[in-house]
Amino acid sequence: MATVTITVKLFAAYQEAYGQPELTLTLPVGTPVSALCDRLIDQHPSLKQWRELTRFGVNFQFVDPETPLQEGDEVVLIPPVSGG
Repeated sequence: MATVTITVKLFAAYQEAYGQPELTLTLPVGTPVSALCDRLIDQHPSLKQWRELTRFGVNFQFVDPETPLQEGDEVVLIPPVSGG
């Protein structure tokens, strides 16, 4: 099966759950960014509360959840950020 290697930048709740600022993952060709998000949430179920609120960025562009990932993509999962 053909695969792609991507970098995932983690912020806020995602970074807290994983304890690091980024991940390098290998996924099947054609994997949509939403499936990547689901995989991360499966590994850390505490993130499930952010699933419907997370926006997706690929290579510094906001993208649709069904956007397929390609070799070398840099993915950002952006949960809501509270500030003050």
